[in-house]
Amino acid sequence: MPTAQFDAMVIGSGASGSFAARELTAQGLKVVLLEAGPEIGPKDFDAQRKIRQSDINLWQRAKATLTGQGVQARAAYFDMRMRHLFVNDREHPYTTPPDAPFVWIRGRQAGGRTHTFGRALLRWTDDDFRMRSRAGTSEDWPVAYDEIVPYYEEVERSLGIYGRVDDVPTQPDSVYSHEALLTDAEQQFKADLEGRWPDRRVITWRYIGPEPTRILHPLREAMASGNLTIRYNTIAHKVLTDETTGRAIGAEVLDRLTGTCSTIAASAVVLCASPIESIRLMLNSASARHPNGLGNSSGLLGRYFMDQLPCIATGTYPKAKGAAPADTAPPDPFYGPSGGIFVPRFVGEGGKAASDFNFQGSIGRYPTGRSGDARLSFFGFGIMQPDADNRITIDPRTKDAWGIPVPHIRCKMGEADKATLTRQLDTLTEMVEGTGGELEFVGSPLGLVEKGRGAYPEADPISRFLFRRMFTKTMVMGAAIHEAGGARMGETPEASVLNRWNQSWDVPNLLVTDASAFPTSGVAGTTLTIMALTLRACRHLAAELRS
Repeated sequence: MPTAQFDAMVIGSGASGSFAARELTAQGLKVVLLEAGPEIGPKDFDAQRKIRQSDINLWQRAKATLTGQGVQARAAYFDMRMRHLFVNDREHPYTTPPDAPFVWIRGRQAGGRTHTFGRALLRWTDDDFRMRSRAGTSEDWPVAYDEIVPYYEEVERSLGIYGRVDDVPTQPDSVYSHEALLTDAEQQFKADLEGRWPDRRVITWRYIGPEPTRILHPLREAMASGNLTIRYNTIAHKVLTDETTGRAIGAEVLDRLTGTCSTIAASAVVLCASPIESIRLMLNSASARHPNGLGNSSGLLGRYFMDQLPCIATGTYPKAKGAAPADTAPPDPFYGPSGGIFVPRFVGEGGKAASDFNFQGSIGRYPTGRSGDARLSFFGFGIMQPDADNRITIDPRTKDAWGIPVPHIRCKMGEADKATLTRQLDTLTEMVEGTGGELEFVGSPLGLVEKGRGAYPEADPISRFLFRRMFTKTMVMGAAIHEAGGARMGETPEASVLNRWNQSWDVPNLLVTDASAFPTSGVAGTTLTIMALTLRACRHLAAELRS
């Protein structure tokens, strides 16, 4: 066994990796953070890079496709000024079954996808953590909401959340550092919706403001501790284990620029690379002691992979005219304004959730068309049921630019998922039209439905034609970018990959703290829960290492 160079190794520098590094260094441990991509900073977010684009944005997506970003260009918010924050798909291929397309949106650079996510941070509840106990469906987690609350609060204080106290049981309030506001149009929509359907509530986004340094606060804390070493452009190829003890002892890594292979030793390893990448790494780390992949004695590694069920709608809200910002966060010339509205899961008997989906949107925040009516847009996210046949495996016939076998991703909706998505679409249409809105289109993996003036009525005819043709390739599973599962937490080693502390049952000094650990998909974004679970798991790991 090589002598450990570090007390802990963290693989990935995004949402979970930042908090893992912060917690472990704060506990006095010497930590090495591996980031597969380059270091970036304010110079990479120059507002002058901003390229004018239309709402439909097809020509920029086409150009990106021709230069190697055909999958990344399908992200709803993709544009050319941000393309350096997404991977090149030619260097990073993956495979899917012919009948189950999946768009894997990702970035490899310092901070990972924290530079491209919507910056919304929402808590989960026991409607998510205790689904089987509460609703008789899906699975229960080995932890409950009350156990996670202190860690939610710690993350929220660290990041400085914008929000407002709404007192909605299906969407608990956060600890807010700043107030978030609604536009006049959103306030009118809120009054109309809650007046007609009292079980449905409209609340503000809970989100973080722009970060001028482009480094999240927890990672800045870790860097200032003197206990952190960061290795950029360092690709983790294989987690190494001691054949006698079975414990993790570090990783075999590749230099992204030269391809040089080397080994880094550590007394513990924390995987924070995102669900598909962490699972891929564990499967590629098979050894004589772990022949089916690292930590896979249950045979469940890679199984029960999920995304959330996505849908999208746009239109107008004639009750309000024009556009006006309502963002109290400082302006960010690179990203533009943040903020908007959420319609959480509906409130049922005893405060429990009475729906399996929620909606995120905005009204009156973006320029209007010729009619002058306020623009509206919504995304919907629904629960995808865990299915053992939805899984990540390794495709040995296909390798990435560094010769590493790529993941094969199967994430296909079942009949229950299709039924949920149908209710989700019907409800979104009902809410918008029932409050006086006028839809132009509603779309999901079930297809595109145009209404009224049709999709993007003020775009040119060629762009509208191409949008309709491309929609079925864009709005597929993965479009929610809330993927989870594949290394699920559980109560027993026979029924899960990780224990309640995000530790591998087979390799107790190996943690997985990204959304791979999730037993269920939920409906709210995964990021805040990832951060909270990472704090909890790393604090427990640090105590074990000290003892």
